[in-house]
Amino acid sequence: MRLVYDPSHYRDNTNLKDTIDTVARLGYEYVELSPRKDFIWFYEYPKVNKQLIKDLKKYCKDAGVKISSVLPVQQWSSPNEQEREAAVKNWKRCIEITSELEVDLMNSEFSGDKSRPVESEAAFLKSMDELMPIFEQEGIKLNIQSHPNDFIELNTEAIRMIRALDKDWIKLVYSVPHAFFYDDGIGDVAKHLEEAGDLLAHVLIADTLNHKAAFGLRYIINPPDANVTIHQHLNPGEGEINFDALYRKLREMKFDGIVTNAVFAYPDRPEWSNELTLKSIKQGLRI
Repeated sequence: MRLVYDPSHYRDNTNLKDTIDTVARLGYEYVELSPRKDFIWFYEYPKVNKQLIKDLKKYCKDAGVKISSVLPVQQWSSPNEQEREAAVKNWKRCIEITSELEVDLMNSEFSGDKSRPVESEAAFLKSMDELMPIFEQEGIKLNIQSHPNDFIELNTEAIRMIRALDKDWIKLVYSVPHAFFYDDGIGDVAKHLEEAGDLLAHVLIADTLNHKAAFGLRYIINPPDANVTIHQHLNPGEGEINFDALYRKLREMKFDGIVTNAVFAYPDRPEWSNELTLKSIKQGLRI
């Protein structure tokens, strides 16, 4: 099992070298290279050159930190063809960067337009037809998660789509703070993991409140019934996820993939947050 830190707490106020040094200081051997403006940002072409790649490899070597995966988020499932084509171009560059970093894994989201699921699925499959040969050529694996407001939100639908791709190098990311979106407000984390089975490769740890609870008043939105999507990435125990059930099921499955600290809510108190979350993970998984 790889215990990994997503340094999103540091992406807006810490340079790349200090971020890697901080990951090591917080007690991690692995870092997930999640979006940041000076490297790969959401929906944009990567702002990376050969020197920055070389520098990052040195930062990691000096700190004793390895990159577990590179995480781009692009609109590869957009029904807008111009937007989809731009996303594929960005993806190709992201794959090239990952290869130059000598990393063999990427993870991402389905993206797309929730209000146009059929068209988004067609766009996603078109993009995958273009990108899968490149992944295979570079020897890079891919883990995908369904994210709130993606064209796929339900856990079962994400699993079906990944199975339909039928590639042994494409697996599932299970994001714990999205659990209430995965089954429309139930949040049965043990069932979700059971459904995933052998496709489960990556688990993101964070807590959230159930956006469907309290008769729609868990979150107060103005105007009422506005079409917005809300969730959090809190420390375990601060929301309504059943972490006892989650950790128990992962132990029963003898899960041996990636477990990432994906708490983003406390950029003002990141070390405190990490201490709580890391303790929860280690105690829950008995590592």
